[in-house]
Amino acid sequence: MGRVYKIKSKVWLYPGMAGWHFVGVPKKESEDIKKVSNVKKGFGSVPVMVTIGKTRWKTSVFPDKRSGTYLLPLKAEVRKKENIFPEDTISFTIELI
Repeated sequence: MGRVYKIKSKVWLYPGMAGWHFVGVPKKESEDIKKVSNVKKGFGSVPVMVTIGKTRWKTSVFPDKRSGTYLLPLKAEVRKKENIFPEDTISFTIELI
């Protein structure tokens, strides 16, 4: 597959859209993803494989126009399996697909 990034970031709840939990991809990693990824989908999203704990799934990271970084949405199913809550700092890997 592609390049792998090991990241640690804080979980936050998107204001105004109940239930949407995200973690931010730090600026350094986001800049690298922009440089090396040649596959972009709708809204500038980049397909990735994510691993948190024992959970692995295929999704996309989305550009955040305000910060210039990428955001990773965390599905409810993943949050439940891995016992993740808003304000938790979690470690995860992102692999470009």
